[in-house]
Amino acid sequence: MDQVRRKTNATSAYQRHLTGKGVTVAFLDTGISMHPDLQGRILAFRDFQNGKKYPYDDSGHGTHVAGICCGSGQLSRGQYAGMAPGAGIVSAKVLDYHGNGMREQVLSSVSWILKNKNRYHIKILNVSVGAVNSLEEKNAVLAECMEHAWDAGLVVVVAAGNMGPHAGSVTVPGTNKKVITVGAFDDCIFPGGCYSGRGPTQECICKPEITAPGSNIRSCSSTWYLDGRKYCIKSGTSMAAPVVSGAIALLLEKEPHLTNVEVKMRLKNCARNLNLPKYQQGWGMIDVNLLLT
Repeated sequence: MDQVRRKTNATSAYQRHLTGKGVTVAFLDTGISMHPDLQGRILAFRDFQNGKKYPYDDSGHGTHVAGICCGSGQLSRGQYAGMAPGAGIVSAKVLDYHGNGMREQVLSSVSWILKNKNRYHIKILNVSVGAVNSLEEKNAVLAECMEHAWDAGLVVVVAAGNMGPHAGSVTVPGTNKKVITVGAFDDCIFPGGCYSGRGPTQECICKPEITAPGSNIRSCSSTWYLDGRKYCIKSGTSMAAPVVSGAIALLLEKEPHLTNVEVKMRLKNCARNLNLPKYQQGWGMIDVNLLLT
């Protein structure tokens, strides 16, 4: 009976998003595992690495990120639920087992997402991907690609990268002026030093816009069906970005008329000042309760 109920609920969630009544978050990452906390809401999967048809995650990074944003917490009885457990999920695998990928794959994935954003009711694009040590021209193309997604109406949320703490360490495409770049305010808890990318950018744009928790975050494990470990802990701005994406999903469920610019301004007005340097905290830390009220 429980299995029938779960299947019915999953079908209802799927239909809800396909009929445009739910908010869907698209993820550019290492893929996604069919973790029980995510099942029933994975509306589409596209593999730009190996061309496989069915959802998988050979790294674990993408599943962890998606769980932070959209996990139901089913296997933990709600203890490790994500920010927006009712949101739909679209996964684009652009990174391999080692977390590496080509810009061409990212560009192709964004193009595919824009073509299908109405079909899957995609409102938010979460990008826990960053480019470092490469040609400036290619970086510019990647940043412009995210701006194109923003101009198409998506709320684009990008991790600030883990190359901090020195100035100018935000990674591409988080350097783009339009996207919402997210840092980790708790990045200095480790003996090895702080990691969250700091601004300003080369164009003297203040980045990140906002910060969220990013260290020692427990979320869905992609290997849960192999080793029985339902959840795992990871740290980085990749973990902070889906916190913000999930909060935005909740906001858009409540106020679906908001544009991406209005969402960005709402984040600014509702941020909690941490009294950290401007190029470290941006506007401050996200305050979800204030954001939603």
